[in-house]
Amino acid sequence: MGIRGKQNDNCELSVHSCGWSTSDPLYLEYHDEEWGNPVHDDRKLFEMLVLEGAQAGLSWITILKKRENYRRAFDRFDAKRIVRYDRRKVQQLLSNVGIVRNRLKIEATIGNAKAFLAVQKEFGSFDRYIWQFVDGKPRVNRWRTLKQIPSKTRESDAMSKDLKERGFRFVGSTICYAFMQAVGMLNDHVTSCFRHRELSG
Repeated sequence: MGIRGKQNDNCELSVHSCGWSTSDPLYLEYHDEEWGNPVHDDRKLFEMLVLEGAQAGLSWITILKKRENYRRAFDRFDAKRIVRYDRRKVQQLLSNVGIVRNRLKIEATIGNAKAFLAVQKEFGSFDRYIWQFVDGKPRVNRWRTLKQIPSKTRESDAMSKDLKERGFRFVGSTICYAFMQAVGMLNDHVTSCFRHRELSG
């Protein structure tokens, strides 16, 4: 989840949570149980990369509400199945009201599946490849307020550049930074949030 869109900078809540997670029960659950947890499962990493790309131009809550539809539509993010999608499948996806019906994003998902499999073959796993951008362990940031959190960094710039060179699309630096936050490569919970303490060990 990129910290983008409308935000509440007051994190001194009764449960000491990050301000952005208070607008919707689904957001709160995502914040409390998932966002920022280190992910090392290749399929989950691919899922989050696809969903962060799907978010481009939209709010994360829109994508979060469609996530189960995405999982059904894209074969639970099985890249080996997705690379076999043909024109008929693309048309089927374009008529699926449960996902973002954007041809460029759908076609990018298919292309990204191909690039994803190539990375797996080269590095042994996508996990091994992607975590190298933070030297294999989560970066623990110590932001006091949401306003301090950047939208991109040198690391996300490097990730974006390398992914693009490998044929990935919808992987700009801001999207990459949001991905890094979501899969726990960064601990970007504000310091007053209970999850910051949990994830910092």
